[in-house]
Amino acid sequence: MLAVIFSFSKRGGLLNAAIGRFLAGIGCEAKCCTMSKFAGVCEGLTAVDDYKAVCAEYFNKADALIFIGASGIAVRAIAPYVKSKTTDPAVLVIDECANFVISLLSGHIGGANELARQIAAAIKAVPVVTTATDVNNLFAVDEWAARRGMVIESMQAAKDFAAALVAGKTAGLCSDYAIKGALPSGVELAGSGETGMAVTTCKNKKPFGTTVVLMPKILHLGIGCRRNTPLEKIENFVLAEMEKHGFDMRCVKSIASVDLKKDEAGLLAFAAKHNVPVKFYTAAELQQAKGDFTPSAFVKSIAGVDNVCERSAVLASGGCLKLRKTAHDGVTLAVAEEPLIIDF
Repeated sequence: MLAVIFSFSKRGGLLNAAIGRFLAGIGCEAKCCTMSKFAGVCEGLTAVDDYKAVCAEYFNKADALIFIGASGIAVRAIAPYVKSKTTDPAVLVIDECANFVISLLSGHIGGANELARQIAAAIKAVPVVTTATDVNNLFAVDEWAARRGMVIESMQAAKDFAAALVAGKTAGLCSDYAIKGALPSGVELAGSGETGMAVTTCKNKKPFGTTVVLMPKILHLGIGCRRNTPLEKIENFVLAEMEKHGFDMRCVKSIASVDLKKDEAGLLAFAAKHNVPVKFYTAAELQQAKGDFTPSAFVKSIAGVDNVCERSAVLASGGCLKLRKTAHDGVTLAVAEEPLIIDF
């Protein structure tokens, strides 16, 4: 995590550096910025007189922006860049006397609420969190999903889910995966109902009148192809098969294949276009995959192993196949899913 901290006084600079040290201690990178005349009050401070320019530079780069000073300074600095709760960074405001740590923007998905609590505990301040679910001690579905790297299919549905809990209603939970431990207050297992959430890799699974679809990033694609297969052919086939079988590309964690394909331009371009890491296995590694795979004598004569797509998907996932080998025009695809247990 990258946090940029701004301060505007001598006392603020001392607090700035202290928070920077705390963040570094929990594995975060902190850029501590203060005005030139206060940069020498202690080590770790960077002189920055045009803080608005730095805010503009880092608004879409940093995970958190922290302002030590008046909340109005923060509001005016970030105002031109605020777009969406799904993309904006966490923004916090702290008074220079370290009395309060205010979660100002992106409390749930951006993590501002939790960061405010952590910093407040470290500097012995009061965290100020104003989101409705938090002040009512209710389950925040968007925050929970964000911490677990899940994709929220509809933010409007997430808002409606939260509104239902705040109104005292019970929300349902439908999960494709095993659940460990107790459910959050106000949430119960259900297959239908007015409002609920579904944990699934299928964005079309909506058992409730209002369904928050939460999609975990746990799918791994095993892909094989003929030499010099172009990007368009790979993409058209893979996307069509994913749609056909109800899988969402946003749930894909990796693409895998045999190491003979490590320089296959079309495959590498497909992975890059969809921002998915690609990994390659040797024939010997693929041979060690556990499971029942679709054998091919032709594939074995070329790759040294009887199946590439199924074996590579299983190895990458550490789980089991969700889609067995399917092929078209020289491209093969298999989908495997890594194990998942839902724990609230």
